[in-house]
Amino acid sequence: MTIDLSHLIKAYDVRGTVPDQLGPDVAHAIGVAFAHAVVLPEVGQVPDGVGTEAGADGRARAVVGQDMRDSGPALVDAFAQGLADAGVDVVRIGLCSTDGLYYASGALGVPGAMFTASHNPAEYNGIKLCRAGARPVGQDSGLTEVRRLAEQYLGEDFPPVAGTPGTVTERDMLTDYAAFLRSLVDLSAIRPLKVVIDAGNGMGGYTVPAVLGTGAGLAHLPLDIVPLYFELDGTFPNHEANPLDPENLRDLQAAVVEHDADLGLAFDGDADRCFVVDEHGDPVSPSAITALVGLREVATELAAGRTPTVIHNLITSRAVPDLLGGAGARTVRTRVGHSFIKAQMAEHGAVFGGEHSAHYYFRDFFYADTGMLAAMHVLAALGTQPHPLSALAEMYEPYVSSGEINSRVRDVAAARERVVTAYVTEQGAGPVDVDELDGLTVSHWDAHPQWWFNLRASNTEPLLRLNVEAADVDIMEKVRDDVLSLVREAPADAGATDGTEESAS
Repeated sequence: MTIDLSHLIKAYDVRGTVPDQLGPDVAHAIGVAFAHAVVLPEVGQVPDGVGTEAGADGRARAVVGQDMRDSGPALVDAFAQGLADAGVDVVRIGLCSTDGLYYASGALGVPGAMFTASHNPAEYNGIKLCRAGARPVGQDSGLTEVRRLAEQYLGEDFPPVAGTPGTVTERDMLTDYAAFLRSLVDLSAIRPLKVVIDAGNGMGGYTVPAVLGTGAGLAHLPLDIVPLYFELDGTFPNHEANPLDPENLRDLQAAVVEHDADLGLAFDGDADRCFVVDEHGDPVSPSAITALVGLREVATELAAGRTPTVIHNLITSRAVPDLLGGAGARTVRTRVGHSFIKAQMAEHGAVFGGEHSAHYYFRDFFYADTGMLAAMHVLAALGTQPHPLSALAEMYEPYVSSGEINSRVRDVAAARERVVTAYVTEQGAGPVDVDELDGLTVSHWDAHPQWWFNLRASNTEPLLRLNVEAADVDIMEKVRDDVLSLVREAPADAGATDGTEESAS
């Protein structure tokens, strides 16, 4: 029997509806496949700078965590059994954020699997896989082989069983995770701050009390936290756990103003992304946060006598390379998506990386993304000087951006070609710089008026994603509207949504 899991195992992770696409049988097969494609080949090959439990006694190990979705426990049971059937010892750490799983993978030095569908609705679940040290598993780094093997095992109905099955044990790593983050950013001496935090009924409600409060037995910090939706609930009864959609920030914005808070933080469902609003309730762009955190990391590197490198994807504001380059950093521009960012982080030994989707990556966190550590840097930057967050953010947002605009089109190639013809072939806008690192980027930044745009196709849907930035709002709106009119020119190509999906989609 031929099994096709391409609808479930995609470019960056596993994600689908439960139980029709992702049920215990499929989870078991993926567990066995993960063991053979990733875990077993890594025994004895622990990368530098991570824990050493992997292969310490010649046994293969893996760590598995899950978010608050009701479907998680049964799927994890099946997946862990698949690993054990293949001879892998499994460490289950229970409820955790995705960056909590990455911490466990790095601290223990073992491959890992996080069961989460991030911001997707309740009927979804998924798996984010990593190698030892939180190194990514994507389509070019093992996920294609995981899919091939899982399809084979499901089709033949007899996944291989090891001569000596692995064990399955439980371990609590929340306190260690919290203590590790606190060791990276010292918040003990900042001025008192009132912060509203919207966990969206996701894993932020589990990790924030441990890291920023005293829930894990750590010392009190000068933070007055006003919690919103900290109750873990995978049905998301208050709003979607996707802060990239402006509608899901409304409650946070209102609460910041109501409580006269210094800032607000919003986490997505698995708490690996963090969004920030200032004391007026106005959103601070992820590009501004990339610049703010990046400058802190650059200063630390320079003080240690090292030349810092910072990674940013091609959708981030031009202010990011401008500010960081001016501060003495080497900046590297890369494609959108966590697997690309993480690979570039490791290749260049970068101290920090940022994406427009509010994923932030840190060398000191195993080159992985963590929303909590980014939030702590924001709190430290705000709390060590007297000015409000709006004044700080203004320094890092000199340009005007459209945000990501999604257009559902019938013919992606034809829509893109209309834009190429107008802006590149005919050069109606004058001489431009063009690159195709990720989609189509057209830049008029070195001439007046200053603007650039990027047009990218979705990996999974007939969508084109547009991002525009300019030196002033009038030019941004003109370019935005002109490109959108070309993209949506055909009668059937009229659908549009604001950017509400993760960069990995």
